[in-house]
Order: sequence, then structure tokens, then C-alpha cells
Amino acid sequence: MKVIEHIDRAAGKSPLFSYEIVPPSRGSSAKDIVDVVEKLAVLQPPWIDVTSHSSSAFYQEKQDGTIQKRTLRKRPGMLGICGIIQNRFKIDTVAHMLCLGFSKEETEDALIELNFLGVENILALRGDAPNFSKPIRADRTMNILASDLVNQVRELRNGQFLDDLDNSSALNFCVGVAGYPEKHFEAPSLKLDIQNLKKKVDAGADYVVTQMFFDNKKYFEFVGQCRDEGITVPIIPGLKMLKSEKQLRSIPKNFYIDIPDELVDQVTTHPKQAAEHGKNWMKKQVQGLLDANVPYVHFYVLNNVDAVTEVVKSFR
Repeated sequence: MKVIEHIDRAAGKSPLFSYEIVPPSRGSSAKDIVDVVEKLAVLQPPWIDVTSHSSSAFYQEKQDGTIQKRTLRKRPGMLGICGIIQNRFKIDTVAHMLCLGFSKEETEDALIELNFLGVENILALRGDAPNFSKPIRADRTMNILASDLVNQVRELRNGQFLDDLDNSSALNFCVGVAGYPEKHFEAPSLKLDIQNLKKKVDAGADYVVTQMFFDNKKYFEFVGQCRDEGITVPIIPGLKMLKSEKQLRSIPKNFYIDIPDELVDQVTTHPKQAAEHGKNWMKKQVQGLLDANVPYVHFYVLNNVDAVTEVVKSFR
């Protein structure tokens, strides 16, 4: 079932709690991700997101002293994991699709494979540029912006493939896009960032899921500004649990977001209890969202599945 259908069917009922996981590192066992999904399955999630990662380049010294450049994906397996969740666990899956690092042909192939697997949902993201130069030939053009990717999916909804295919069937994906309550770090202003979000929605996006935030006020203000701009699709809040004092520095550095003074003071005063403070803060955020009649919450689980599960169970 599509994400938007889950939202429509749950209207006026219990809130929807969805989750996002990352593929295991290259060389790891598929059992690692199966163990995570088994824990989440107990919570009966309406859907689970699976992240995607473009290739990276690194240099390796060989035994003869020469330097070899290698290009690989550190976290492969998105397609396979989506297939496991969708078909083994019977949980609807949202596959993350990236623009940068992938050609339109590669994107179309991935979407065809997801369709074969029964996956009906994707999250269209621009993604970070790979740390190496990937030639773009005239016949292997890339989507540059997330709105370009949404446009490609919209064409596939109408049965328009890159090459003329006889008896081709439309690929009717539900499409989500990302929103940034504290604005994307490359945007000169939040207003312009929301205008760019509107372009993604106008291109055919069905819903928005936000970047993580630790201050609910920023989410509510963001939603209000989106509505003023004419964005009417659901805007799902995304939450991440802080679990260590180190993350007080790494999260703002990597995601360009603020952490409230109250939470910073709690963690710096009692760093050994950082995980407990982070868990209690997430509970406070979830309660605040539910009290404001927000009907859905998305959790960035990553590798913190047990703590997130504990939080969610406290609301059941």
C-alpha cells in the first residue's frame, strides 16, 4: 500500500509511527538488517524507509608501493533490503532514490526492479555529490535536482520510459520528498527553500518528510510557512534520538541543525547519562506533536533500534 493511502486510512485513528534504517556496511551479513527489521516489525509499522548511498572513492596502497584508486558503495543493498522487508515481512517499504551519482537510466532500472519487488513508495532526494568525478555522457544524463527525479517518476506513472518500450506498463509510485524546518544548508533563506520544496510538490510529490529537528516549535513554524506557500500535502515530522555527548557536535556539523540549550545543558552536565536524556527528550517531542494533533511521526532509527522501540511502546 502507498504511504499516502496509509495516511488517509489512519485519519482520525491512532497516530502512524514509521521508521528509517540504513543498509549494513559493505561485507556485513544480511542478518544484521533482518534483526533490526524483526524488532521493528513488533511495532506494526505502516512503512519502513531504507536509505540509499552513492559510491565513494578512496585510495589504497598495494604491496608493490603503488597507489590504487577504488570506487565502491560502502553501504550497498538497498534494493535487496527493500525486497526482504516488502515480501518477507509484508511491511510497505519506502526506497530512497538519489539524483547525484546515478544516471536517469540507472534510476529507471532501479525503479523497474522495485516495481518487480512490489515496492510502491520512494523518497526522491538530490543526495550529496560523490567525492569523485563521474563522467556524464549525452546519453547518460543525471537528474540534478530532486524535482527532476520527481518529474522522471511522474513520466513513468504515465508509462513514459526513456526508450520507447512496446506494451510498457506504468510504474505508479507514491513519491515523498524532503523538507528542512531549519532550511537546507545551501539555501540562502528558509523562504526560498520552501519555494523550492513547492516545486517538488508541484512536480508530483505526494508527501513531505522533514529533516530531523529537536525543537518542535521549528516544525510547527515550518508547516505554517509551507501552508502559506500553498503546499497542502502531508508534512511528516522526522525525529532522531541523541545518544551521546559527542553527538552535540557531530549532529549540527553533519545536518546543519540546532540543538536546544535545555538538552545541551542536560547532556553536558551529565554526559554519562546522555542516552537517557536523549530518550526522554524524544518522548517529550513525540508527546508535544501528538498533543498538537500531528497524526504521524517518522523516526530516524539508524542503529538505535532498541531505544527508539522503547519510546514508541510508551505511546501504545
